[in-house]
Amino acid sequence: MNVFQHLSDQLIISGNSITVTTNGWLWHNAFIPTAIIYCVLNKFRKKARHHLEHLRVRLSGADAKLIPAILGLLVGLLSAGVILLFRGLIDLIQSGFLPDGNVEHYEGLEPIFRLLLPLGSALVIGLLFLAFSRGRFVVGIVNVIERLAYFQGHLGWRMLLVQFFGGILAIVGGHSVGREGPSVHLGAATSSLLGQYFQVPNNILRILVACGSAAAISASFNTPLAGVIFAMEVIMLEYSLGSFIPVILAAFSASGLTILAYGNQTVFQIPALEMTSLKEIPIILLLGVLAGIVSSLMIIGLKHTASFSRNWHFISRLLLAGGVVGIIALPFPEVMSIGYDTVSRAMLGEIGLGLLVGILIFKLLATITSIGLGIPAGVIGPALFIGAMLGGATGLIAHHYFPGITSAPGFYALLGLGAMMAGLLQAPLAALMAMLEMTHNPEVIFPGMLAVVIAELTRSELFNQPSVFRMLLQARGLDYRANPVAQHLHRMGVASVMEKNFVRLPVSCDLEKLEAAMKKEPKWLLLDKEGEPESLMPGVDLARYLTEQKENPEEAVSEIALDEIPAERLSIQPLHQWATLHEAAVKLDEHKVDALYIYDTPAPNLKRVTGILLKEQVESAYQF
Repeated sequence: MNVFQHLSDQLIISGNSITVTTNGWLWHNAFIPTAIIYCVLNKFRKKARHHLEHLRVRLSGADAKLIPAILGLLVGLLSAGVILLFRGLIDLIQSGFLPDGNVEHYEGLEPIFRLLLPLGSALVIGLLFLAFSRGRFVVGIVNVIERLAYFQGHLGWRMLLVQFFGGILAIVGGHSVGREGPSVHLGAATSSLLGQYFQVPNNILRILVACGSAAAISASFNTPLAGVIFAMEVIMLEYSLGSFIPVILAAFSASGLTILAYGNQTVFQIPALEMTSLKEIPIILLLGVLAGIVSSLMIIGLKHTASFSRNWHFISRLLLAGGVVGIIALPFPEVMSIGYDTVSRAMLGEIGLGLLVGILIFKLLATITSIGLGIPAGVIGPALFIGAMLGGATGLIAHHYFPGITSAPGFYALLGLGAMMAGLLQAPLAALMAMLEMTHNPEVIFPGMLAVVIAELTRSELFNQPSVFRMLLQARGLDYRANPVAQHLHRMGVASVMEKNFVRLPVSCDLEKLEAAMKKEPKWLLLDKEGEPESLMPGVDLARYLTEQKENPEEAVSEIALDEIPAERLSIQPLHQWATLHEAAVKLDEHKVDALYIYDTPAPNLKRVTGILLKEQVESAYQF
């Protein structure tokens, strides 16, 4: 019976009648066994919630490693599962209607189908977005960067579904896009939703978004190392040990699941290619410059296309994109969809110079139109395609004029692929690792280093162009620039540094209640007015006032107005417990207040104050 009393909220025994009250429920005689089970489960739930709360506070610190690592492994598997489903549905649909069941054989379609397929899919995509996106027409990597920069990595399930089905329609419909952008969105959103479900602090949620992004690249190409570097170089815009461990595990688990599904094969099945002589370095340098020029032209074209069509109706933009791609596909069907079969042919040297140049020009035009007008898929695949065509053409010309010192044209196609990715995405290290992992050819590293760096320098220094993702953000009026202080503050949650030694009191309070509160020796007093926190007062100021009252009993009063006694008072604003220190710094600056009271929501419409955060505490975190 004592155990039962301990488990229940209230136990009433009246004669032969027993009534138990627990968690708002009343249990009578016949239901006592059920009540016992419920009480035990309720007690367990309370303890579990307490331990989870403690764990979340630990996670808000910058030095948390084990739990983020476990979460990284888990979200890598979940993200890879979603992406493999995405990829599998694309392959299934394409094999069902393309000639010979070849998932990339758009060249085999009749001309009328090459014209109508992009138009029809564009219309369906537009209707899908209008029905379900609630006026948000931005998906893909740009959306992930925006949500990470301005919303602490909170992505929703609605846009995940829109991206999933919109991406399938875009790729199957033959638009000049890639699957990597949608995959990054799907991986990041899956990870974010899992983190939101477990209510992890925002500093950990940001890491999970990076984990999902790394898993996406890893699962798309079976390139785990490139996935890790892409997440750090493009998504997080930083390298830190706390982020590296979970991101590495996410890429590892995603790659493992991909190997189980597709086998341990490279994206491009080509023979080993290598640099013949150091005399090729000037040609490689020229290829890097050309890749930087084409990257810049692509960014400028996307910028003007997005700006020109900004006020158009969404479906009108998509129909124009579908029409342009359909018309281009009549003479050049190679521009349709992802086109990695054409990339492989270029690396094998199976495409002539004239066709390479034609495909390059019209693939560039088709991609600018598709992405610039809002087709919901990725730009990475087209970048690899265009780079391979550019490199293949450069290699053919070089081999024609300098046959004795140049490598096979396919080698330059591979270098062009990486150089274009580096120039367009501002991700030279990720591009270098992608070249290595997509071919399992270490010979590409030495010349690839020169090609990717020159391409990046040409775009950024000679043409003064931002990366494609930053440009697309700027086109929407956003210009996120990471700085070291902000990145440092993003890594820590407010729960790890907030002051917990405080007492919450009403502004007008009787002397007896104040004396009882001061026995706890609080550092701060959170003063309520009409049930809401209004200001903050140092505990020592009230202690001094009460001492003076005792020394002058003739002036003592029974009811004390805490907002009128001589004391320092700090202005305050609320902030959720799982916010980062960067969010705290922004809130303090925006509202021009001295402190924040930190709260959580243990139940809907219920706020519980858990701590105090001073401006000085946030500023002290700058010292690193």
